This record gives sequence, C-alpha cells and structure tokens, in this order.
Amino acid sequence: MENGTHVPVLLEPVLEGLDVVASGCYVDATFGRGGHSRAILDRLSDAGRLIAIDRDPAAVASANESIKDDKRFEIIRGDYAELEAFIAARGLVGRVDGVLMDLGVSSPQLDEAERGFSFKRDGPLDMRMDPGTGTSAASWLAAVEEKELRRVLKTYGEEKSAAKIARAIVAARETAPLKTTVQLADVVAAAAPAHGSRKHPATKTFQAIRIVINNELGQLEDGLRQAVNVLAPGGRLCVISFHSLEDRIVKRFMRDESQETEQYRGMPDVPAEFRPRLKLVGKQRAATADEVEANARARSARLRVAEKVA
Repeated sequence: MENGTHVPVLLEPVLEGLDVVASGCYVDATFGRGGHSRAILDRLSDAGRLIAIDRDPAAVASANESIKDDKRFEIIRGDYAELEAFIAARGLVGRVDGVLMDLGVSSPQLDEAERGFSFKRDGPLDMRMDPGTGTSAASWLAAVEEKELRRVLKTYGEEKSAAKIARAIVAARETAPLKTTVQLADVVAAAAPAHGSRKHPATKTFQAIRIVINNELGQLEDGLRQAVNVLAPGGRLCVISFHSLEDRIVKRFMRDESQETEQYRGMPDVPAEFRPRLKLVGKQRAATADEVEANARARSARLRVAEKVA
C-alpha cells in the first residue's frame, strides 16, 4: 500500500506464470482489491473471461464499484474452498486456463482498524475475513481453553513463547474481556517482549488466531485440489503465500501432484488415474528489492506455479 493505492504483489511474475491467453478463462480466487484482476483483464480480448471470488463483502463491493461494467468480469462472494462448485455452476470445469490464489490478508484489510487484523491500529478484535459469519477473535479468545490456545499459537503462529502468551491471555481475560487489538497486543508484549527483534511481539499471535478462526489452511488445501480439477490441460495454477505454513502446503501439494502415486512411481505403465496431474513451472519466485521498497507487504511473498498436464 503506497499513498492509499493498492499495489498487487508479484504482479509481473504472476502474469508471466499465468501465461495469459487473450481469449482465455481465468479465476482470481482471492480478489482482494483487484490489482491482479485488473492486470489480467488488460490482457484479455472481448472473448476472454475473468471470474473473481472473495468472501470479504468489502472486496466484493469494491469490485462492483470499479469493474461492474466490464462484461468479461464476474465476482462471486464466497470462499475459494467452494471454487469447484462455483465453476461447475457456470459449466466451466476443465475449461479454465488459469487460477490465481493470493493468500492471507489484503493490505486494505490490514489498514482498516475496524476489521481487527492489525495490532498497529486499535480496533475491535474481529479478524474474520467475512464479518457476517463465524466467530470473532474476541469471542474465540473468551472461550478457548489455555491448552488449545497454546497449541494454536505454537502450530499456526510457530510461536516459541506460546505457553507464556497463552497463560497471560487467560489471566488477562479473567480480569476483563479482551475486546480490542491493542489490548491483546499489550498482553502479548508484556508476556513475551521482543528483545531487539524488528517484529512486534504480537505478530505471530495475531497470525495464529486469524488462521484458526478463518480456517485458512483447511481452505487452502481444499482450494488447491479444486483448482486443479477446474483447470483445462495446459492451464496454470499460481499461488502467492506469505508465511511458511502456507508455502509448505503449496509446495507439498504441487510436488505430490507432479509425481506418480507412490505405488506406481518409477514403473513404465502407470494407469491414467495415478499419473501426475501437474508439472512444475520454474522455481519459487520472490519479490525483487525494488518491489519490496515500493510495497513492504511483498517482503515475505513467495510465488509457486504449476501447469495441468492431464
């Protein structure tokens, strides 16, 4: 985010990875504020088609406001874990030329204090991608047992001080409910100070809570599988991840789908249903120094690309 303008992450590598065909059909499974979608549309002819998906009503509203008159474009409010159903309803399974997933929280979500994603701005402790469904972070923290909270912080935040932080949160909520982002950030900082680290001590805690209440990793696993199902042969899958948990899932999925099933690996005649569905395209891509300077969010971004072969 720079001067209030949304800057899409790894834009040129994404367009290169998708290898956009002017008359093709593409899916932006995580629309956000549409930076990638607009760039894809710029490369499509009148015969092309772009379907975007986002569960955030604010993202859908921004699309309807800015791209509503483009007949090549459609946005669906929903989870990309339902990608296959959305594409099947439009009769396009096996006919999609590219799927893009830009994971995590968008810059506008982080910048809007009322969404509760960031400890840098005081706001209600919400963190839901869709504020109209599910359990807010405040409600989840009010009810979660200390043992489960410790597991979440360790598993989804990779937080070394998970036990200290979980204990501090449970103690704090006995005095008063944790209702704001700054309240939670202060509790975490007191329990596990940064000790010279450039990162705020609450960074991993916020990540872990956000991941669990939005089921982000479960959605990712479902979405990856369904993306391959909807792609046409030769279609591309591009995934941008922002932390190691996401990237490991993407890396493992693409690796497994680019090999024969284990029992047939190395055999000369492999039944069709056990052959690889993907082939890897290039190596993992990261942002250049110039892009990171222009867009700090790109610092941790990693792009992986694969192509459907069958």
